[in-house]
Amino acid sequence: EVQLVESGGGLVQTGGSLRLSCAASGITRDDYAIGWSRQAPGKEREGVSCIRNGYAYYADSVKGRFTISSANAKSTVYLQMNNLLPEDTAVYYCAVQLNPFGNSCLEEKIYGMDYLGKGTLVTVSK
Repeated sequence: EVQLVESGGGLVQTGGSLRLSCAASGITRDDYAIGWSRQAPGKEREGVSCIRNGYAYYADSVKGRFTISSANAKSTVYLQMNNLLPEDTAVYYCAVQLNPFGNSCLEEKIYGMDYLGKGTLVTVSK
């Protein structure tokens, strides 16, 4: 059974930083991408950042501010978020996509994700 457990969310002021962590277990496939999606209040869930074959992908809205990294053969995935803005307020989910291609792991609305964690809330105050 695949389990994705997020941690590290919280309340931060505009311009602040947070680091999210995801502990992944139970993934038996070799061909997968892992990363982060988010859902802001009243909006659809969207891809934020993901890693596929050692390459990192980022949504335009977070490029230059967020950095994804992994450790222990992708069993732990981090999202370092700097210069946070109020529009970054959302529930952040650790997400896994099987058989990814190109930047499909970022295009959640088109290709979907196969596994999601329960999420961690990030709130950025003005």
